[in-house]
Amino acid sequence: MFEIFTNAWKTKELQKRMLFMLLVVFVFRLGNHITVPYVNPKDLAGLTNEGDLLGLYNLISGGALGRFSLFALGVIPYINASIIMQLLTVALPPLENLQKEGEEGRKKIQNWTRYAALVISALMAYGTYLLVASTGAISDRSFTAVSLIVLTLVAGTFFLMWLGDQITQYGIGNGISVLIFINIISRLPQTLQQLGLSASINPMTAILVTLLMAALFVGVVYFSLGERRIPVQYAGRMVNGRAMKGQTQYLPIGVASSAVLGIIFAMSMMEFPATLSQLFPNNTILTNMATSPVWWNPFNRETWAYIVMYFVLVVFFVVFYTDITMKPDEMAENMQKSGGYVNGIKPGKKTEEYLGGVFFRVAFYAGIFAAVIAVFPLLTGKLDSAYQQMNFGGTVLFIIVGVALDTIRQLESQLMTRHYKGFLK
Repeated sequence: MFEIFTNAWKTKELQKRMLFMLLVVFVFRLGNHITVPYVNPKDLAGLTNEGDLLGLYNLISGGALGRFSLFALGVIPYINASIIMQLLTVALPPLENLQKEGEEGRKKIQNWTRYAALVISALMAYGTYLLVASTGAISDRSFTAVSLIVLTLVAGTFFLMWLGDQITQYGIGNGISVLIFINIISRLPQTLQQLGLSASINPMTAILVTLLMAALFVGVVYFSLGERRIPVQYAGRMVNGRAMKGQTQYLPIGVASSAVLGIIFAMSMMEFPATLSQLFPNNTILTNMATSPVWWNPFNRETWAYIVMYFVLVVFFVVFYTDITMKPDEMAENMQKSGGYVNGIKPGKKTEEYLGGVFFRVAFYAGIFAAVIAVFPLLTGKLDSAYQQMNFGGTVLFIIVGVALDTIRQLESQLMTRHYKGFLK
């Protein structure tokens, strides 16, 4: 890996891209420390709790939400809008047909995604304002002040979306993913320091948890790189008057992205009552749902019912998201049109059923693995209370590993391209 970055630094064009990335990191992190107007930073202590839904958002935003800075919302509105549009594309035939139109159709969907992100960011900005206002950190609650706060947060989100586009075009990797990666990495030293300074941690427990974390990290890397490859045989055919021999290709199936979204969906559902109780602290029903210590309460993080329900929901959402995004009927149809078939399986309906069964099995086992990763912080909290606030959830591990691997792949690809260009010259 270090050799890849060394070789990339020696290439002039890639060196410019890497320097551009450093500039982006500086601007990005600077904006994360500029507080929104009319807010007293000293009163924001305890705004987010590590480990819950707001804590996850705070981690993804690099601590910006906890400081209520310009980038407090991060790119979360855009991510939510992208997920909603992706689900709508599956559910609504007009959007599905638009996606099949090619580049022009995808551009229209992308524009609608940005409009949806505008609406979602405005709603989230006002909701965040209410949350911060409940702590007494906002000195002026006039219409002008509220409008300025909301506009500032929305502008911050769209600036990050623009910054992500610049990274994709002039930097390395997917811009939005890189921004989230930078935020998560920036928070890890603080989290590790908090764990290291905790005097209540049992040394043997610390060693055990460290070994388990290392094993899970290796497992996530293996899972992110792993693929289920289905061999597809293509018959010989005539192309432009030339006879093409039959060949075998592989249909790769990877569900790492479904695992990430499955964890996010499950956590959002489990933490929804607790988040609402923070917005409406006087509502006794929401407060009891989030804090009741009875073992069968599935909304209290300290109960076993929460862990079991969380595990089941992660598996369900991974399978569900894979089912609606992987389309075996279209794959089977396109395979048949191209003269391809799976050995021992008849083209058409039988191939569709076979692909659907493979997708389900892969998604089910991937969901179990993702669920184990997701409940790991909760189980470590049972071993030692000092780990209850640990935020090494499955989403964090999957994002870190996924973005890192994608960046390395792109560097390798660009180095390979430039190597062959130089060779051909």
